[in-house]
Amino acid sequence: MTSHKTVTLFIQCLVDTIYPEVAEAMVRVFRQLGISLTCPTDQTCCGQPAFNSGYRRQARFAAKHFIEVFEDSEIIVCPSGSCVNMVRHHYAELFENNSQWLRRAQDLANRTYEFSEYLVDVLGVDELGARFESRVTYHDSCHLLRGIGVREQPRKLLHKVSGADFIEMHDSDYCCGFGGSFAVKYSDISNAMVTDKVKNIMDTGADVVVSCDMGCLMNIQGKLSRIGSDIKVMHLAQILAC
Repeated sequence: MTSHKTVTLFIQCLVDTIYPEVAEAMVRVFRQLGISLTCPTDQTCCGQPAFNSGYRRQARFAAKHFIEVFEDSEIIVCPSGSCVNMVRHHYAELFENNSQWLRRAQDLANRTYEFSEYLVDVLGVDELGARFESRVTYHDSCHLLRGIGVREQPRKLLHKVSGADFIEMHDSDYCCGFGGSFAVKYSDISNAMVTDKVKNIMDTGADVVVSCDMGCLMNIQGKLSRIGSDIKVMHLAQILAC
C-alpha cells in the first residue's frame, strides 16, 4: 500500500527524550505501508506543559514555532493523543485574539492526527501482519479519548494482532493520575489514582498494558515497578511493529 501524501512525524517530547524506540516503531509501521516520511529536526515542544500550567505567553511562543515548522506538511502524525489534542483544540484558545495566527493554527490542526487514528480513519488500515504472543490489555488515555474521541481505533488494531489475547480491563478510561505536573503537585491523589489503575490492569491477568500515550505508560510503569510487578508497558506502535 502506498500513500499519496508524505507523513511528517511530530514526535512527543517524552518519546524524543526517554522512549525513542516508540518513534522508531512508528517509522517501521509506516515504512511497511510504503508511506514516505519526513521528520523536522528543528521541532520542539508543542507548548502543552506551559499551557497546562497557566503560562500562556510561553505556550504561545512554543506554538508559533511549532506552526512555522509544520505548516508546509501535507499530513502530521504523532504517537501521542495528548499532544494532538493540544494542537487541535488549545492552539485556537492561544490565538483567539490574533486572526492571522488563528487561521494558521486551525489549518494545521486539520492536518494533525494521532497515530492509530491516522491508520484506521484515514488510511483504512486495521491489520498490519503483526504477531505478538502475549495477553494484553489497553488503557484509554484521557486526552486521546475525551479530547479527540479516539477509542475504537487502537482496539481494532490490537484485535488484529496475531497471537495477542486482548483482555478489556475494568474502567479502562479511568485516569492513571499522571496529568503532567498534576502528578507532582498532587502526588497523593495521583498515587491513589494509579494504584486503582494498576489493580484493574493486574485483575485482567495481562502480561502487557498497551496505550497510545507514553506519559500514562511512564506513570503506570513506575507504579508497577514499585510494587514489584512483572507486567510490561508498551506503546501501540511497538506492538504493531512486531
